[in-house]
Amino acid sequence: MTHAKLLSRITARPDVFGGKPIVRDMRISVELILSLLAQGVTQEELLEDYPRLEPDDIRACVAYAHAVVAGDSLAAVSVAGG
Repeated sequence: MTHAKLLSRITARPDVFGGKPIVRDMRISVELILSLLAQGVTQEELLEDYPRLEPDDIRACVAYAHAVVAGDSLAAVSVAGG
């Protein structure tokens, strides 16, 4: 899956988590996924704990974080409104 396709899985809605980036409008924040990964939670554990989550969603969160840290253009980092 391309970087752009991964990023398209990340959305932001003003009425959900104050507009923070979320995964596919599911009320699962990118911040939560990245925090859990940083704490050592495995992809398999995430998928078990959040059954609607898909492996590409986790990759999308990492791709989003990379785009932000790398300072990619605003268009590459912007998320779609829900």
